[in-house]
Amino acid sequence: MNENYFKGRGAQIKTSNKFLEAQYVEEHIEGLDEPLLENAATQIFFESPKKIVNKVDSPDLGFVFSMNPYQGCEHGCIYCYARNTHEYFGFSAGLDFESKIIVKQNAPQLLEQQLLNKNWNAVPIMLSGNTDCYQPIERKLEITRRLLKVLVQYRHPVSIISKNSLVTRDIDLLKELASDNLVHVMISITTLDEELRRQLEPRTASAIKRLKTVEALTKANIPVGIMNAPLIPGLNHHEIPSILKAAADHGALTAGMTIVRLNGSIGTIFEDWLRKNFPDRFEKVWNQICSMHGGSVNDSQFGRRMKGDGNFADAIHQLFRSSKKKYFGDRKMPPYDLTKFRKGGMESLF
Repeated sequence: MNENYFKGRGAQIKTSNKFLEAQYVEEHIEGLDEPLLENAATQIFFESPKKIVNKVDSPDLGFVFSMNPYQGCEHGCIYCYARNTHEYFGFSAGLDFESKIIVKQNAPQLLEQQLLNKNWNAVPIMLSGNTDCYQPIERKLEITRRLLKVLVQYRHPVSIISKNSLVTRDIDLLKELASDNLVHVMISITTLDEELRRQLEPRTASAIKRLKTVEALTKANIPVGIMNAPLIPGLNHHEIPSILKAAADHGALTAGMTIVRLNGSIGTIFEDWLRKNFPDRFEKVWNQICSMHGGSVNDSQFGRRMKGDGNFADAIHQLFRSSKKKYFGDRKMPPYDLTKFRKGGMESLF
């Protein structure tokens, strides 16, 4: 591997930001006195937003509201759709996204304010819909845990998605919510191949740890499923049956999937990563991704962007459906009980 490859990071480049008027570039290397050295060390930035619960307008997502205690994610998943949002903060969707983490310390207080609003009615909130709420910094800051404490206090429904085993730290709170049918947890499992996992998602929990997490949550009677996502042709799509079988064997109640899509700067980041890590199959993988999105890796059309289109996408969906039927049968998540919400009647936690 190239000696300049940033080990432990997904993105290997710092892409341009369309929101900045001026920025450093390396296109004309002869004009530089010395190379622009990247510092890949993690930096933490703190902000105090005015709200934490956000309405999601996308019609092809299964949730209406989300909250994200962190912006940016140390997990470094090369395909992450949230990378583009880092540009709004003046950062790069590449290395900056996974090394410059924005922390919303006042998130629990903002959540309580939202739940106390007289016009708020209980509806499941996705934690997180953008970046992982159990990424490494959460172990120290415990913002997600404090958010869960608010949800427990008000008996408010929540849906969680993560690829970190740290979620098991909060089993005590999740059990509280599960006792009233107020929580669903989804663990994202992209591959069972550890070498591929370290390249795709360098700072995430191993597949074995994620499966053990599913097992631990199941034993605690906390409803848990898995997301087999994103499916990338030529890299991990062939693993669908083995991943779903392993998840079902560890107690998962359901499974979902999405097809990889590379919008905005993610296309440039993924292309660079694919060339450096899989030069022998770059053309095959890249062309198959394009074949599922109308000839381009970039697809923003609602209803199609996360499912893909064409013969190859159809084959993936068929394999997923047959595998889910075989290994999950009639298992399903229990419905939420929205009647448990204690609307506006609790004393403040803060």
